[in-house]
Amino acid sequence: MKYRHLGNSGLEVSEIGLGANSFGMPGRRDRPESEAIVHSAIDHGINFIDTSNVYASGLSEEYIGHALKGRRDEMLIGTKFGSMRRQGPNNFGGSRNFVMRSVEESLSRLQTDYIDVYMIHRPDPRMPIEETLRALDDLVRDGKVRYTAGCNFEAWRLVNAEWTNRKNGFVGLTSSQFAYSMMTRAAEEEMIPACRELGLSVVPYLPLAAGMLSGKVNASGSAPEGTRLSIETGMGDRWITPRNIELVGLLDGWARERGHSVLELAFAWLLAEPIVATVIAGASSPEQIATNAAAAEWVLSADERAEVTAILDANPPDGAGDYYSAAGYFREETQEAPR
Repeated sequence: MKYRHLGNSGLEVSEIGLGANSFGMPGRRDRPESEAIVHSAIDHGINFIDTSNVYASGLSEEYIGHALKGRRDEMLIGTKFGSMRRQGPNNFGGSRNFVMRSVEESLSRLQTDYIDVYMIHRPDPRMPIEETLRALDDLVRDGKVRYTAGCNFEAWRLVNAEWTNRKNGFVGLTSSQFAYSMMTRAAEEEMIPACRELGLSVVPYLPLAAGMLSGKVNASGSAPEGTRLSIETGMGDRWITPRNIELVGLLDGWARERGHSVLELAFAWLLAEPIVATVIAGASSPEQIATNAAAAEWVLSADERAEVTAILDANPPDGAGDYYSAAGYFREETQEAPR
């Protein structure tokens, strides 16, 4: 496993990260399975795990805290705040009130006294970003958070946030996390150039397009039972189309001519972009951890990446969508009564 700096910070993260959004989800990873996956990740050199206070209503953080007992210093924890945990006023967003409450709850669930990378899950358009960033700056100064990052920002909001940090002397963001893969490239137009200008790293999520780039979807469009594409019907409807099946076939053929799989190509294509720090990938088993970790060993040349990108340009996928995920509740009137 190789490591890259997160933005301009001194923090070194593994090129492959572990996504923990399935930990605690019904029908997905239970606590023993999650622990086995975390331990396998550590054993394979993966040192960054990505979660949120809303994944499985907090169970993801709880399972991570349990798995890292006695091994906390072997894993960097990135978690998030800002998304809705429950209905009602002051229960989501970027207010100082919610940030300070959220960090204490996450620290408790994670059974730790600090968070390595604390991320704004989604920017809160109802208020100036300065309130959120000032609260994060205080948390870094207090030692409860070591580094900060943005997630699901539009490019202009990210630039505004980092400009606000620099204007006020706040600690700067290290990175921007968003959907980026061979099938989701909208970020290349504005977000990735913005990250280059600001000196921030890119942290892709959904690098396999929810599993479409895993090579597991057959020619008839059937996804294996238990995979995200089969469990989440919306994901399956979005990605499993004749055009996308054909594109994956082309990419798989290109990879196999070079002794690799389309899954390995998905990671290698992202990591051939120097601004990418760590690629967030989920895993359903310790064996899948080994597969993901091995994928980082394939290093594409600039010419090879350009060749693959030409295939993508000539065969635009269905359902690529935006690079960020917006939450509708930020635009709706806050419900006064919990529901």
